[in-house]
Amino acid sequence: MDNSVIKTNTSVSSDSIKMQERVAIFLALIAGYIDATGLIQWKTYVSFMSGNTTSLGAAISTGKSGIIITSVTVISCFSLGIYAGICLSLWKRIKKQILTFYLVSGILIFYSIIAYFYDINNLLSIAIIGFSMGLMNTIVTSVGNQKVNTDFVTGTLNSLARNTAMLTMTENKAEKIEYTSNVVHLLFLWIGFLSGASIAPFLLDYFGKWTLMIPALSLMICGILISKINAKN
Repeated sequence: MDNSVIKTNTSVSSDSIKMQERVAIFLALIAGYIDATGLIQWKTYVSFMSGNTTSLGAAISTGKSGIIITSVTVISCFSLGIYAGICLSLWKRIKKQILTFYLVSGILIFYSIIAYFYDINNLLSIAIIGFSMGLMNTIVTSVGNQKVNTDFVTGTLNSLARNTAMLTMTENKAEKIEYTSNVVHLLFLWIGFLSGASIAPFLLDYFGKWTLMIPALSLMICGILISKINAKN
């Protein structure tokens, strides 16, 4: 069962694929922005678990307890967020995946307000934001027939390289069209994440403790727009 915002199958419409692609790129941009913010503020990735797993392994060998605790916390909370998001998508009473947009937005808004008035320690911060990133990763899981991850780029780059290789090796016209489409989707997804990470330092300097309100409000607006589009269809 697919748990993306717009369900996909082998005969998915062109309009649905375009919507999936736009939402996926938007989410990748948000993920890149928040991940860069986490790296700057707390010296920890909040959506890039490959880096945190490497840090955890190195810390275990060197006995750095602080890094071990931090890495275990963010990895666990990110995984818990994915678990919660999948459970929500499979819950029969939840008919629309737009709820996840609002949940992630609500978490970021609530955190930003509390953090403005009170000092939240780094461990609790990465736990909250890591959970929200895991939750957000379940909103869009595919573009057309191509599986995607919007919160981290290792899988995206792997799929991009694989599809590029298959595109160059195949002689079948239908396969060329499919692989070309996948390559374009994945490339824009990677660019979206990179763009979000690039603008985060500038906006962090300007907005300070309110910096996470930008992705929070953006997610809420996106959820509202998608709800209106779905209502018309």
